[in-house]
Amino acid sequence: MLNVPKSERKHIVITGRRNVGKSSLVNAFLGQDLCIVSDVAGTTTDPVKKSMELLPYGPIVIVDTAGIDDEGVLGEKRISKTTKEISAADFVIVVLDARERIAPKEWELLNFLNKASIQYLIAVNKIEYGVSPQLLSELKLLNVTHFEISCAENVGIEALKTKVIRMLPYESSIPLIGDLVSQGDVVVMVVPIDLGAPKGRLILPQVQTIREALDEDTIVVVTKDKELRSTLYALKNPPDLVVTDSQAIMRVAADVPDGVKLTTFSILMARYKGDLPLFVKGLKAVDSLENGDKILIAEACTHHNQADDIGRVKIPRWLRLHTKKNLVFTVNSGGDFPEDISEYKLIVHCGGCMLSRQAMQARIKQAMLMEIPIVNYGVLISYMHGAIPRALMPFEEVAAYWGKENLKHN
Repeated sequence: MLNVPKSERKHIVITGRRNVGKSSLVNAFLGQDLCIVSDVAGTTTDPVKKSMELLPYGPIVIVDTAGIDDEGVLGEKRISKTTKEISAADFVIVVLDARERIAPKEWELLNFLNKASIQYLIAVNKIEYGVSPQLLSELKLLNVTHFEISCAENVGIEALKTKVIRMLPYESSIPLIGDLVSQGDVVVMVVPIDLGAPKGRLILPQVQTIREALDEDTIVVVTKDKELRSTLYALKNPPDLVVTDSQAIMRVAADVPDGVKLTTFSILMARYKGDLPLFVKGLKAVDSLENGDKILIAEACTHHNQADDIGRVKIPRWLRLHTKKNLVFTVNSGGDFPEDISEYKLIVHCGGCMLSRQAMQARIKQAMLMEIPIVNYGVLISYMHGAIPRALMPFEEVAAYWGKENLKHN
């Protein structure tokens, strides 16, 4: 469990006003002094994340955040970061001071959580000083699960943990590849090894797909794109499914018989972390782009830029060639996502393997609220290279949607 990537762990965000004991609660959860605790308001500035095992639930990430009532220009930036962490959370613990009534900022937070349908509970901290009767009355009216705790005296922490475990959502019911294959199927995974491939290892979506296919008792064959033809020739029968890197889709499609299902790792991730039908719908916007339109390239991780980087070089080049338009591109990488996306005509997002599903869904929801079309790398690349609808065929409902909408590749 220690090797489970952060993107596959449930994220629990601890939030509240300054000096209510958020960092103390994180330390109590962890059983160690990870976060600096001080009586000085605003000690925590940036989100602090720590992977841990919440037994018997499993691997999680616990996130300490800056106070929602921070002040000044820097304070506003800290609150913005806190809001992003909350939006991407699988679960939230709101910490209140036992001695005080619910403050306006806390009411705003609770309203936001309710509107966003984010699961949460309330931890009433510092009960060693007594609990405000007015606070208890307000909590009763809220009808929200709450626990009275004392981080200083380690009271109620275990009961709080137990309740969090019971309320935490378990693994997503959305499979990566498990519903596309059956026991005994032969699955060929095409993994190009080029300058963009990490030395000595495979990228996370490839590893996850291979593992899930093995869990379904399939026969997994891993090969490079250059050896695909000889690999297929060596098989007694055609494979049941071929999965390839998006950038090699056309080379692979030329070698895979028409009757064999074919898709890409990134399209699998589009369904697993994102919203595949929405991304396919987003393709409508591609052929409507005009000169000067702004495109956001969103990457969830930071990496060393290659000479022919997929997000910074290849996708912009392919889009300009496909649309024959002079488009303007902005690349946003890492954990942050722009607060204002209104200037963009299209968002092109990476597979999201370094984001939790909830974090990816938060970005998608933001795009939907602003009515900005969004696609992911794999869907867009397959479309621009003429591999759609074929790469969608393993997903019957999505392929049917494509046919219904009669989207055409120019």
